[in-house]
Amino acid sequence: MEKVHVICIPFPVQSHISAMMKLAKILHFRGFHITFVNTEFNHHRLLKSRGPDSLKGLPDFRFETIPDGLPPPTDPNATQDMQSLGLSIEENCLEPFRSIIYKLNCSNVPPVSCIVSDSFMCFTLQAAKEFGIPGILYCPISFCAYACFLHFPHLIQRGLVPVKGMHNSDTI
Repeated sequence: MEKVHVICIPFPVQSHISAMMKLAKILHFRGFHITFVNTEFNHHRLLKSRGPDSLKGLPDFRFETIPDGLPPPTDPNATQDMQSLGLSIEENCLEPFRSIIYKLNCSNVPPVSCIVSDSFMCFTLQAAKEFGIPGILYCPISFCAYACFLHFPHLIQRGLVPVKGMHNSDTI
């Protein structure tokens, strides 16, 4: 019997990557074959911080990368602009992600059974539908933060945000 093969793909910021990595490790410990997909930018940062051989070793826990569509920053230690990153991911990541699924399904590993993606990586649901595999959105933020995201458009519509009379430097 083949192992269940799960692709895990976080939104490319440290807290989301860490939370998704913890989930991937738990699934791997339970016997799942894992493919962890990072953006090229974050994958290089991970290798730089942990060493070039840090991601080698387990044949049933592999790493793949996709481009985020942004030009490389002039400072490799800088964080990427969140708004630009979010827009670029939605515009540029679907096709490379499809290519990874296709490559994995044509290789010597179990075929992809499921995609667990960060809730900010919604393009993965389209790929899941196209390949006929389940797609699950994982929200690696606190419920309080998630509820704020959900209600923010309503606060804008009601004119409560942004707070009137405050300078940008005074807002959070």
